[in-house]
Amino acid sequence: MMRGRTSTLRTWSHLLSLTLLLGFGVRDLVALQTRFTTTGHEGPNVELGEDPMRKMKVYVYDMPSKFNKRVVQKDMRCLMHMFSIEIHMHLFLLSSTVRTLDPEEADWFYTPVYTNCDLTTTGLPFVKYMPRMMRSAIHYLSTKWPYWNRTDGVDHFFVVPHDFGACFHYHEKEAIMRGIFPLLQHATLIQTFGQVNHSCFKDDSIIIPPYVLPRRISNHILHASTPRSTFVYFRGAFYDVDGPKGDYYARGVRATIWEIYKDNVLFDISSEHPTTYYEDMQRSIFCLCPLGWAPWSPRIVEAVEFGCIPVVIADNIVLPFRNVIPWDDMVVFVPEKD
Repeated sequence: MMRGRTSTLRTWSHLLSLTLLLGFGVRDLVALQTRFTTTGHEGPNVELGEDPMRKMKVYVYDMPSKFNKRVVQKDMRCLMHMFSIEIHMHLFLLSSTVRTLDPEEADWFYTPVYTNCDLTTTGLPFVKYMPRMMRSAIHYLSTKWPYWNRTDGVDHFFVVPHDFGACFHYHEKEAIMRGIFPLLQHATLIQTFGQVNHSCFKDDSIIIPPYVLPRRISNHILHASTPRSTFVYFRGAFYDVDGPKGDYYARGVRATIWEIYKDNVLFDISSEHPTTYYEDMQRSIFCLCPLGWAPWSPRIVEAVEFGCIPVVIADNIVLPFRNVIPWDDMVVFVPEKD
């Protein structure tokens, strides 16, 4: 029975991944999945050639506004920063055809809790409040509905888009010490962080791209004939103010890039972030995407969007929707040691 249940869950997990991919508007890639059928022991025979949204049902918990709506009203910056996918995913699921109002027919349960929306004056989430908010949300749903306790959260998923996902910290050392939030150990995590053999990553997690405001992209598109006159392009920090030697931030990768290539005429690299950032990407052949505090970055998505070949320097990174998107055909991977 356990094998059957595991296969069934794996089937629904794949469909959930496809549904979330549709949420990003990548319908052509989902269409590629029509070439095969996923069959689970004692589980549903799911023809992926059909609309996956007809085969799966998601119940969206109606949580008190203090977990979502109220925190956005308190600080509207939540709608635009790179962790805001937790908000936009909620809005997508509310209007999606996978949504069911009957929890008894649900295959998945989604809890809309915005742990990244309590921001500092500089726009960064307060990491110390994240576990407290998540614990409170799970306590609420587990006492109001029977479904969490029925499976210990196995058929529940949460969007946790912070630097190291459900470890809830932006420094890797502290994130590893915290580990994945205990109450989420059995749930499926939808996150932007993915790194093989890392204590903040579970093999059954679904990796999604960070949120990039669509109009921010569309307002900067150049004509396709624009020449790509820059060989390598990068804009971002090379050092952290608390580690001026550069050996701590980004495991020293960014500092090394700066020291070796700052005077190379083929490399247009700087810590300044110009207003022409997106236009510059469209004039470049390669866009560097080195790790920062975490291995993932919006740069990878932005580079692909603008036709600049991403050069990913982040060992063991797991890229979004890796089972569907042919990243090896679009990205150059460079080991951190090189």
